[in-house]
Amino acid sequence: MFSWVITNTIAAWLIPPGCLLLLAGWGLLRASKHPRSGKALLILGLSALWVLSTPWASRTMLQALEADLTDPLRASPAQAIIVLGGGQYYAAPEYRADTVSEATLVRLRYAARLHRETGKPLLVSGGSPQGNPISEAQAMKLVLENEFKIPVAWTEADSNNTLENARASRTMLAPLGINRVYVVTHAWHMPRARWIFANAGFDVVPAPTKFATNFRLTPRDFMPKADALEDSSHFFHEIIGLAWYRLKSILN
Repeated sequence: MFSWVITNTIAAWLIPPGCLLLLAGWGLLRASKHPRSGKALLILGLSALWVLSTPWASRTMLQALEADLTDPLRASPAQAIIVLGGGQYYAAPEYRADTVSEATLVRLRYAARLHRETGKPLLVSGGSPQGNPISEAQAMKLVLENEFKIPVAWTEADSNNTLENARASRTMLAPLGINRVYVVTHAWHMPRARWIFANAGFDVVPAPTKFATNFRLTPRDFMPKADALEDSSHFFHEIIGLAWYRLKSILN
């Protein structure tokens, strides 16, 4: 849990809005002694914050991550489906327990459909990075079996990040001769997930969901929105994460 907190705290300042607030704050501090450069940094930070808060910018960036993803059913069939956890809804009063987050529910919905279309067994993967008693995988299993009426073959409840998802899933499935798998996650997360699972030894068939689609471009797409800034944060988190994992693989 401690390492998860430290990692995510550092990440919060490397991606928007944290890094942009640091940039603007630095400019504000410099402005008294170096007015020109200080104001330039302040304007740059606030301008970037505006741009990255627009649906147009965030959607464009996420679509760049999703560019080469296709329908998994067009590929040769895999042997199993792995669904990655996307967070939890803690102490949900209406369910009287921890349950899955909205992001995880999106993945489960698509995994349920993929199971019905292929008949392949399901593995749910996700631990308890914040130390809560119910792991993501356990919550995912409950939703799939009780609400979607989809059986779960394997529950991997010890991992706290995508790298651990891949390694723990490999440990469970390799002895069963399962190598080729559908990996279900958000489309913006898929490039990093696919790379990590491939390096863990899997033959990956990407099964992405929740693409950054668009109906039509309107003036509202250039106005700041909180959820657009979150999408921009996802983009930078994925780029930095993928670069970090690739650097580690080179150094190792």
